[in-house]
Amino acid sequence: MKPEHIEPFFATLAAANPEPETELEYKSDFELLCAVLLSAQATDVSVNRATRTLFAAASTPAQMLALGLEGLQSHIQSIGLYRSKARHLLQSCQMLIERHGGQVPRTRAELEALPGVGRKTANVVLNVAFGEPTLAVDTHVFRLANRTGLAPGRTPLQVEQGLLARIPPAYLRHAHHWLILHGRYVCRARAPLCSQCQVAAWCDTGAQMGAQTGARKRAQPEPLPRP
Repeated sequence: MKPEHIEPFFATLAAANPEPETELEYKSDFELLCAVLLSAQATDVSVNRATRTLFAAASTPAQMLALGLEGLQSHIQSIGLYRSKARHLLQSCQMLIERHGGQVPRTRAELEALPGVGRKTANVVLNVAFGEPTLAVDTHVFRLANRTGLAPGRTPLQVEQGLLARIPPAYLRHAHHWLILHGRYVCRARAPLCSQCQVAAWCDTGAQMGAQTGARKRAQPEPLPRP
């Protein structure tokens, strides 16, 4: 993607959705942390379905610990990798109580010290809960960054660093959600909806497809005149 295309790319996404939000359901920073931790290799829909009953039963670290391992697993067993996630979540709850007074910490280092919390999860919490201009690179963002040419990279960290370097500061606060939602619903892994894409004009792949379509049209023979 050419540098001059980045501004209109994000301006268009912003105009269509000025205040994007996560599709995970939560009512507190702690619930957000839990939901994001549980969402690894799972859909937001499946996580929301499980956390509706979980958060009704336990919405604080202390209440979560009181459920115990089996009690927690019973709420989230519909989510992939639920056994390891339950173990990590309870360990994180213990650390939140012992080290942070039961509150979700506001620094990357403290968040990543929690069991089951990696860079992506920390970025989501920093961005959504605390308004930090961070970018969590999930499969949707990784695919979109490479497909559009916005920030090509071989690893999530390379893509994250490329995005932070190229996205104008005015758009960094919400860029994470614009890219995720666009990748989830428009720039899909299979059968991307390029014909319906509002930002195709600035996308490397969209531009290539447009050029190919134009070339095919030009290559078609003109219809013979009627006698």
